[in-house]
Amino acid sequence: MLTRVAIIGVGLIGGSLGMAIKRLGLAAQVVGVGRNEANLRIAREVGAVDEITTDAASGVRETDLVVVATPVSAVAPVVVEISPHLKPGTIVTDVASTKASIVGALEPLGREKGFFFVGGHPMTGSERSGVQSADPFLFENAYYILTRTAETDTGALDRMRDLTESIGARVVELSPEAHDFYIAAVSHLPHCIAATLVNTIGGMEDRDAVLPFAAGGFRDTTRVAAGDPAMWRDILLTNARGILQMLGLYKSALDELVRLIEAGDAPAVEEWLKQAQSLRQVIPAKSKGYLPELFEIVVTVPDKPGVIAQLAAILGDADINISDIEILRVREGEGGTIRLGFATGTDQDEALRLLRREGIESRKR
Repeated sequence: MLTRVAIIGVGLIGGSLGMAIKRLGLAAQVVGVGRNEANLRIAREVGAVDEITTDAASGVRETDLVVVATPVSAVAPVVVEISPHLKPGTIVTDVASTKASIVGALEPLGREKGFFFVGGHPMTGSERSGVQSADPFLFENAYYILTRTAETDTGALDRMRDLTESIGARVVELSPEAHDFYIAAVSHLPHCIAATLVNTIGGMEDRDAVLPFAAGGFRDTTRVAAGDPAMWRDILLTNARGILQMLGLYKSALDELVRLIEAGDAPAVEEWLKQAQSLRQVIPAKSKGYLPELFEIVVTVPDKPGVIAQLAAILGDADINISDIEILRVREGEGGTIRLGFATGTDQDEALRLLRREGIESRKR
């Protein structure tokens, strides 16, 4: 598909993309570009790239595609820096989680300099960072958002769609503005809430007495607050409009809960919680729009090593693919429940039959 691809910023996302492109033979050559030569050498050793260079100008010459996998604040400056060295018709894309400011700056630059910019955001990742954690399968079944505006070159957009679908991603096209608003709701707002919750507890005088009680619910709710502060600083500031709008809506919902509790209105509080419960229950299952319908079962398992591997082996031997998995409840020392999602009702029925045959408590959800 491509002769030469340059990836600027070979970390988790950039390295995983390089591995996926190389594994599938989607480009004859993948070049890693960065400032840290030691990191670039690791990227080459783990098979994320074929060649490495710290000279961005030489790295992007004669490329068909340049992927800028840097922090959000560096994307536009990097593209400005490399723009004089791109051959006409080169496609440039990024992987940043905010889009409006980046696309607004770089699509006009592309028209001026003769390259095509297509904004991108792969909605995937890992709790680990760095090219050492790169995974060629990181994009499989992940949503990969590509931006479309009235000025986007359709040929470049089509080629990016072909590439991202080839690495197993589910492509969604959105305007940059719609992307930023939607992602503010489902990604940026949760991070703000998680960080606020941690800082709330952290600001208590008796926090050292409280924190030992921070069990599953607190850990699950605040997991994302462990993200890179510098990266999230850039995200919050570059998507300030969408995030502030979502924080306003969240504050209104929180104010409503405060009002109901202060009034001691038990039926209204219960109805408020029921509304949240009802919506949460359909998120992984029968959501509308971009999320496909999943057919689910819930299994109850003992707390012992290898139990998830056992479930996967039973279903894998029958050629049944698990499309989604979630640990719902863990009772330390006793076990817990796990939700398994399947693409078809046939797989759901067969999985239920097989697991019950093995004595594993299972039910449809």
